Amino acid sequence: MAPSPTPRMTELSLKQLDLDIRTIEAEAPWEWLAQGWRDMWSYPGLSLAYGAIFAGIAALLSVMLAYFQIESVVFPLAAGFLLAGPVFAIGLYELSRRKELDLPVSWANLVSQSPRSMTQLGFFGVVLLIAFLAWTQLAILSFALFFGINGFPPVSELVNLLLFTPSGLIFIVIGTIVGAAIAFCIFAISAVSVPMLMVRDVDAITAALVSIECVRRNFWPMLLWAWLIAMLVTVGLATLFVGLIVTFPLVGHATWHAYRNLIRDKI
Repeated sequence: MAPSPTPRMTELSLKQLDLDIRTIEAEAPWEWLAQGWRDMWSYPGLSLAYGAIFAGIAALLSVMLAYFQIESVVFPLAAGFLLAGPVFAIGLYELSRRKELDLPVSWANLVSQSPRSMTQLGFFGVVLLIAFLAWTQLAILSFALFFGINGFPPVSELVNLLLFTPSGLIFIVIGTIVGAAIAFCIFAISAVSVPMLMVRDVDAITAALVSIECVRRNFWPMLLWAWLIAMLVTVGLATLFVGLIVTFPLVGHATWHAYRNLIRDKI
């Protein structure tokens, strides 16, 4: 008789980790945003300063691209850079965690607090960095496939090229579909994994698998959450990164509440 199939990782490991994945309501992501909004305005100085630092990094990246006269790829690369946002938002998760537990909140608290799985968190950060580099290469390769290898045109020419030529319109459609699929895959492995690595002594692969299972069990609410994040990121990019000062900490705080809502866990 053939051996019975091995149970899914989450059916065994979740018991070992002493946590459960909840099934959430379809509108739960809106509540996460509301809770994140309250956290942000409970400590506006810390939250907005955090957002300003992140927006400044994104703006500096754009200035460097403009210096090398490849400003046409600013927004695709900035969007890819934001895929690594979950790692950069650790301080925001810690702020929300401390607020939840009614602990003191200050810059010293946020900086001095060491994640439980520091090494694994670093490894996960490298994974997201590799994803960002792959995103970058894919964007450049896709553009070359549609428009040749003569380099990126100035922004003024790029708009006409994309919006008023058949190749440009096809590129936008295909690029949007492919980019969204890649972004959602990255979202699936990072939706709750970084907060988990921050408060639990687990490995990065386990955290990523738990994150994927959360998305699988709550696909439609998590799809809504991914869409909301994409819209908030778009606002940040469309305002030349100024909007990120608000939207980045808002998403960061809300992500902590997503973790707390999706996973029954002790903190």
